[in-house]
Amino acid sequence: MTEKKYYLTFDLGAESGRAIMGTLENGNLSLSEEHRFLTGAESVPTMYPDRVPEKMESDCSLLWDFTRFWHEIKSAITKVSKKVSIRSAGVDTWGVDFALLDKNGMLITSPYNYRDNRTNGMLEEAYKRLPKKRIYDISGIQFMSLNSLPQLLSLVVNDSPVLKIADKFLMVPDLINYWLTGRAVAEFTEATTTQLFDPHKGDWSEEIINAMGFPHHIFPDIVQPGTILGPLRQSVAKELNTDLTVVAPATHDTGSAGPADGNDFAWISSGTWSIVGMNVPEPVINEDAFKYNFTNEGGIGGTYRFSKNVMGLWVVQQCRQEWISEGKNYSYGEITQMAADVPLSTSFVDPDYSSFLKPGNMVEKVQEYCKMTGQTVPITEGEVIRAVLRGLALRYRYVIEKLEEISSRNLSAVHIVGGGRQNKLLSQMTSDALGRKVITGPIEATAIGNIIVQAIAMGDITDWKAGVKVIKNSFKLQTFKPGDKKSWDTAYEKFISNLEKTTLAY
Repeated sequence: MTEKKYYLTFDLGAESGRAIMGTLENGNLSLSEEHRFLTGAESVPTMYPDRVPEKMESDCSLLWDFTRFWHEIKSAITKVSKKVSIRSAGVDTWGVDFALLDKNGMLITSPYNYRDNRTNGMLEEAYKRLPKKRIYDISGIQFMSLNSLPQLLSLVVNDSPVLKIADKFLMVPDLINYWLTGRAVAEFTEATTTQLFDPHKGDWSEEIINAMGFPHHIFPDIVQPGTILGPLRQSVAKELNTDLTVVAPATHDTGSAGPADGNDFAWISSGTWSIVGMNVPEPVINEDAFKYNFTNEGGIGGTYRFSKNVMGLWVVQQCRQEWISEGKNYSYGEITQMAADVPLSTSFVDPDYSSFLKPGNMVEKVQEYCKMTGQTVPITEGEVIRAVLRGLALRYRYVIEKLEEISSRNLSAVHIVGGGRQNKLLSQMTSDALGRKVITGPIEATAIGNIIVQAIAMGDITDWKAGVKVIKNSFKLQTFKPGDKKSWDTAYEKFISNLEKTTLAY
C-alpha cells in the first residue's frame, strides 16, 4: 500500500468557490469538499471615469470582492492543514476577468465582473483600431463584449487613471497565485481567453496590444499548466502556520475540466456558462470559424479547445433567484422536477439571445422571447424552466453541428462535465436533440483535472496518460441514449428559423 498524498484545489465559479481535497492512494483518487463560500459579484455605486455616459445603464459597477475570497482561501488552507499534510495546492477560476497591480504590487481596484456595462460599445471601438478579421486571425478568439480586450479598452478610451498607474496585469487565478507565492506570471490557458494572446507565436500579441494602446510592460511571462510556482510567501506561511507548494494547473476551469483523452467526441463544460467544444492539437482559425465566432483556448499539454460559449444555466439560476426573492425557496432539484412534470410543453428559448446576458427580470425575458417567436408563452415555474432547458439542448446541437462542419470531423458522442451534468433532464434532452449518446461525469471534472496536473508536477503521477487511467479507475460515468428525435428535429427547424429574427448576445 502506497502512502496517501493530499492535494488541495480551489475552484472558484460565478456562484461559489470551493476548496476540495484530493487524496491519491494506490492509483485511486478520492475527493472531499472542505470549504465553500459564495462568490457572486457586488453592484457598487461609482462615478468611475471609465464609464461612457451615453451608454451607461446605471451608475454602479459590478465588482468581485477578491479580498473576501482571499480570506476564504486562507481559512481553507488553515482548516485542511490542521488535518493532513498538503502536498500542493492549485487554483482555477473562470476566464476573461483580470486585476491590475501598481508598482508596489498592490491591487489598484477590485476586479470587475465580466457582465459590467463598461464594455458597451468597446468591440466596435476595437474594430476601428484593428480590423475585426485581423484580430481573429491573430488570436483565434470569439468576439464577446465580456472579453478582456474590450474590458481593457474601456480604460484606454476613457483615459482611466487606473491603467496609467498599472504595473502588472494578472488574470484572476494569477492574482491569487501572486498573493500565495509572490510570483506574478500568466498561466497559458487563462492567457488565451484574453484575446491578446497569439497562438502562432505562443506569446502576447504585440500587434493587438499596440493597436489598442495598451502598455506593454504590464503583461507578465506566460507559464504552462503544471508549472511549480513555489512555496507560500514567508508572510503567508507564517500567518497560516503551514507551508505547501503552489502549482499552476490549467487555471481556466474549462481547461481543467475538458476531457483530454482522445479527440473523436464533443464535450460540454456545463455550469453558469456552457462551453461546447472539441480537443484539437492546433488552433482552428479559418473563414468559417470566424464567421460563426468560434474560439480557440489553451488546454493541457499545449493543446487547444476549439469551442464556443453558450449562456448555460445562467438563465435558470436567474429565474430561481427571482422566485426566491418572492419567497419561493425552490432548490435546483425542485425546479428541474417541475420542468420534467410538463412534458407536453414544446416552447423553447435561445439561451444566447441578447436579452439574457444581463441580470434581472429573467422570467419575463423568457416569456417575452416565446411571445416574440410565436410560441406558447410559459406561465408556471416548470414551463419556464423546461423552455430554458429545451433551448439549451437545441443550442448545443447547433454548436456541435458547426464544430463538425468547420473542422471536417465527425464526433461520435458528447461528454458533459461540470456541475450541470447533475441535471439529468438536460442531459437526456441533449441526447434526444442530437440523436447521439451522451456521457456525463465525473461531476467534479474541474477539481479532478486540477489535482491530476498537480500530481504530475509533483512527480506523483508520471504523465497525463497515467492521470486519465487514475480518473477512469476512480469515478463512474453515466450514459444517456437518444429517444425519439423527430419532435426535436421539428423544434430545431424552428430554432434555426428564429435565428434570423433575433439578436445574439455575442
